[in-house]
Amino acid sequence: MKNMPYIVLGLCLSLAFFSCDNEGDFLTGGDFELEFSVDTLRFDTVFTELGSATRSFKVYNRGEQPVLIDAVALTGNESGKFRMNVNGTAGERVEQVEIWGNDSIYVFVEVTVDPDAPLSISPFVIEDQVVFETGEQRSSVLLEAWGQNANYFPSRFNRGVPTLLTCDNQTIVWDDPKPYVIYGQILIDSCALEVAAGTRIYVHGGIAQNDLFGTFNDGIIYTLANGRVHFNGTPEDSIVVQGDRLEEGFREEPGQWQGIIIGRGSRGNTMRYTSVKNAIFGVYVDSLGELSAQNSRFYNTNSSGIIGFHSSIDLENCLVYNNFANSVQLVNGGDYNFDYCTVASYGVDASALSLSNFFCYDSPFTCQVRNDYRIRANFRNCIFFGTSRDELRFADVSGGSAPQLFQVQFENCIVKVDQLLEQQEGLYANFLESDACINCINGERTDTLFADPNGDVYLLDSLSIAEGMARPLPGITTDLTGNERDPVAPDIGCFEYQY
Repeated sequence: MKNMPYIVLGLCLSLAFFSCDNEGDFLTGGDFELEFSVDTLRFDTVFTELGSATRSFKVYNRGEQPVLIDAVALTGNESGKFRMNVNGTAGERVEQVEIWGNDSIYVFVEVTVDPDAPLSISPFVIEDQVVFETGEQRSSVLLEAWGQNANYFPSRFNRGVPTLLTCDNQTIVWDDPKPYVIYGQILIDSCALEVAAGTRIYVHGGIAQNDLFGTFNDGIIYTLANGRVHFNGTPEDSIVVQGDRLEEGFREEPGQWQGIIIGRGSRGNTMRYTSVKNAIFGVYVDSLGELSAQNSRFYNTNSSGIIGFHSSIDLENCLVYNNFANSVQLVNGGDYNFDYCTVASYGVDASALSLSNFFCYDSPFTCQVRNDYRIRANFRNCIFFGTSRDELRFADVSGGSAPQLFQVQFENCIVKVDQLLEQQEGLYANFLESDACINCINGERTDTLFADPNGDVYLLDSLSIAEGMARPLPGITTDLTGNERDPVAPDIGCFEYQY
């Protein structure tokens, strides 16, 4: 038994080693940084039937001391698409995760997708984050999976990346019955993109950053000078370009993607029976660019539905509404022709239509650095109405002294003006009686016009002041939805009232 003291000593040392409070030796809170093997964990499978896929990433502790992570959690997993296992422990939130010095752990993530489920349940792009909480600090790894069988363009790995679409001045046709999902930015050059009737285009947004656009909301269709787009919808098979968030509560949410940009000098762009919705802006037509749109809708935008900057835009039978800035904004001059259009601006402190023949490149209060260019705009049988006192806003750099710089005419239109008649030293005091507004109706808040503007229903009410007040225009015999117009006394706006 003379070895007993050594045995007891060894047992005591062992017990001391295993029972001591190791937490005192762990770095906690914000005293350490984690490193990840990826910043985005992508599931590169496009599911064509119910199935699962598993991916993993590593979390590194590059320091000498062990660290204690407060929690590792999935942040937006309401739909339960993702499941997680952190170093052997499964759960949507795993707490008190240890990583020893100069060591690492694995995080396994599984996703299950049913591509036959509705898009509101199984969207095109399924996203979540694995967040690592260490005191007040947060770091994360993005999760991306694809839930539907679609044409992902340019690819499924293109977040924040501009991609050039070119075809040696030929035509690329999108006519697949499967939807097209745009992921990133498409720059169209030396090519015409032709979109067939009935095509559905879903654009994935989200904050991104690159050298071309800086920091911006992702999801852009951009025509360069030698590129153009043709959206060839029909009354039976319209085209829809929208964000890809179709869950309940997001289906009509504005600002999901950036918008369509008709770039400088891009000519011959056309839209027929096309809806552009849920973007920052609908369509932006840049300097000397051209757009011709018929029977189309531009709505649910964080900014304007249509922006023209020193450009040419022709609209016929179009509807613009639910925009959180001036619904139509025409800046720095250009050539514009609108026939039988309805532009509705409700619930915002912005006008339905804003026109200017200049642009300030410095402060708008000083405007020492600016560009001036004449504007020629003609509006026939159009409605510009909403909840503001003035739904028309004019900015003429010449103050009326150079009429050739501000050639604007409204004919058989319903407008809403009040303060405009008194502003700018009475420059537009006679607007309603002048050749600038021929046979115009200055609508009032109490006038009956639309069926239900609060519900975004801009069909005409049975007692609408727009009924029978338009002038027949050669070649335009139907309304936005294809209904025949009265050949003698048609209605103002994009809809002909149906008795």
